[in-house]
Amino acid sequence: MSTPLHCLVFDLETVPDVELGRRLHTLEGSDAEVAAAMFARRSEETGSGFLPLEQHRVVAISALLRSADQFQVWSVGAEDSPEDELLRRFFGGIDKLKPTLVSWNGAGFDLPVLHYRMLRHGVASPVYWDTGDLDRDFRWNNYLNRYHMRHVDLMDVLSGYQARGRASLDHAARLLGLPGKLGMAGDQVWDAWREGRIAEIRDYCECDVLNTYLVYLRFELARGKLSTREHAEELGRVRDWLGERRETHWRRFRDAWPAV
Repeated sequence: MSTPLHCLVFDLETVPDVELGRRLHTLEGSDAEVAAAMFARRSEETGSGFLPLEQHRVVAISALLRSADQFQVWSVGAEDSPEDELLRRFFGGIDKLKPTLVSWNGAGFDLPVLHYRMLRHGVASPVYWDTGDLDRDFRWNNYLNRYHMRHVDLMDVLSGYQARGRASLDHAARLLGLPGKLGMAGDQVWDAWREGRIAEIRDYCECDVLNTYLVYLRFELARGKLSTREHAEELGRVRDWLGERRETHWRRFRDAWPAV
């Protein structure tokens, strides 16, 4: 391997920021009623209930770290961690490790949402925002420039930066014989959150992260950063890790990813 893998794959799940919705639209009522009004207003405006990015609140951040001999997948913080703690833990890791960030639609959704939430909670991350003032190398390769590789948004890169070329993570994963989406879909997160099913949300997010990492490995193979042997070894590492897991979502992932 010419350059050892040193990456942090991430994904997040969000719910409507009903506190902001109340202020923006002078809404009253329960959280469910406020969220319903926010969705309805957005649908009237655009034909879709998908809220503007500043109106999302982060309830789960999952990550996969592959560096040296490390391979781990986890959800940041605890199930009851407040949003600001999730943000501080996540960006604290970036500041410490300076990894390559890997995402699926991270440039279009996850990172802009995180930017707004950082502002909301006053969370600092000097390394993440650096464009060469702290480290000269970041002038030529930083997390913020769309065409740099310190953040690899796989959906953006694989589509050739063209909207009409974009695929969903589920479809891209299934194209490669991977499990794809397991457990729930993004539009079910709000209902799951209201029902207190945060553990299921975190499990779902972790599965998305592993799917993304496996697509990333094929991308690294395609651009010559991994040899065929190295790619196979990395897949073997993931399979070995899954074989040791006893959690339901990882057993389901393993069963849906048969060896070929």
